[in-house]
Amino acid sequence: MSVSLVLLVVMAALYASGIYLLLERSMTRVLLGFLLVGNATNLLILITAGKVGSAPIVADGVAPEDMTDPLPEALILTAIVITFGVSAFLMALIYRSWKLARQDNVQDDADDIALRTGTLLLPSDGSDTDSSDTEFGLRGEAAVSTAGELEVELEDAADNATSGADTSTDDGSAR
Repeated sequence: MSVSLVLLVVMAALYASGIYLLLERSMTRVLLGFLLVGNATNLLILITAGKVGSAPIVADGVAPEDMTDPLPEALILTAIVITFGVSAFLMALIYRSWKLARQDNVQDDADDIALRTGTLLLPSDGSDTDSSDTEFGLRGEAAVSTAGELEVELEDAADNATSGADTSTDDGSAR
């Protein structure tokens, strides 16, 4: 099997320019870079497909060694469909960004820059006050109890609802 040098050079150029465009801040350039990388991947599959042969249709007098493999062609068709779907999604994101902000450039987030540079300041008193918009603050603990604890809590709540009397535990603390 001999690989065409022209196809290799074109594939490498498509990958290089596609990755360069993917690293840009403009969403339109990211879309173009994704399309170039998708086409380069199709060329890569075509290059690695193997030798060229006759169509893979069983007929009299055609040996299986003389037929070409249909799997790479199916993979290329699948890659084309996936590239089309992701490109349509990216176009919807670009359109929405343009309608909302009249720009398609991705802006830096101040919290991301502070986290990257190490200048994110934590409260010195150990409190959980945070200016972020998460419900956990600075300590991300699980808000869901385990199944056993949940059953005990449900049983206790049912007992309290039916009796309505004593809500204290054995050690004197209230529930």
